Amino acid sequence: MKIEDVVATLESFAPLPLQESYDNAGLQIGLTVAEVSGVLLCLDVTEEVICEAVEKGCNLIVAHHPLLFRPLRRVTDRTLPERCVRLALEKGVAIYAAHTNLDNAAGGVNAVIAERIGLEQTMMLRPNTLGGGSGLIGVLPEAEEACVFLRRLSELFRVECLMHNEWLRRPVKKVALCGGAGDFLLEDAVSAGADCFITGEMHYHLYMGMEQVIQIAVLGHYQSEQFTKELMADILRKAFPYLKLVVSSICTNPIKYLTSNCSSSWE
Repeated sequence: MKIEDVVATLESFAPLPLQESYDNAGLQIGLTVAEVSGVLLCLDVTEEVICEAVEKGCNLIVAHHPLLFRPLRRVTDRTLPERCVRLALEKGVAIYAAHTNLDNAAGGVNAVIAERIGLEQTMMLRPNTLGGGSGLIGVLPEAEEACVFLRRLSELFRVECLMHNEWLRRPVKKVALCGGAGDFLLEDAVSAGADCFITGEMHYHLYMGMEQVIQIAVLGHYQSEQFTKELMADILRKAFPYLKLVVSSICTNPIKYLTSNCSSSWE
């Protein structure tokens, strides 16, 4: 089996034309005619992840976030992407990214989030003409008090610090969501009559004026997309039952959370 076979399967599920104009999904490093020894699935490509792929006998990494999001002007040891490019080439590891095309695909990243929450009757929040769209909206089987629903979200997504606006003084039934940096869909959620909008990141000023209009729940970028690895594994497993698939065990979330009982590492 060749890398091009894996790529074709991923792009059949999440065609590249579904990606946003600013994105750089697709093959990042490597040759599509190379034989695949195994596929490592991750959210982010780091040096540690590349070493994990090599250790597990995988010569292809399929990531959600592109390693090469912006053009490189040089390949040195100065930045993480530059170091990863050098290491991947040195180790013979190809890298592919399924990013906003996977976000916007039917049954993609947002569908995984909705399924985990238990949403029913889901549809695209902002559909496009290609059969996909941004975000999802659906309904809970039963309405929940806002504080109960947000606490359930925190547990489901293992969120250390869930950010939200003031508690909504009506039950939450209709829920809109967008994994990752999805705050551009807040007004769409309001217009669609959602009681709650869930995303991974939100700018400070967008919280303003939304009190009792809609419950905002911000999980964290990594937390909202953490189950994307399993989604990519399911897509490939159905097409290639005997392909070696390894879900990365490395947490690549660069954000840490200071708690009151936290001690300094240098103490």
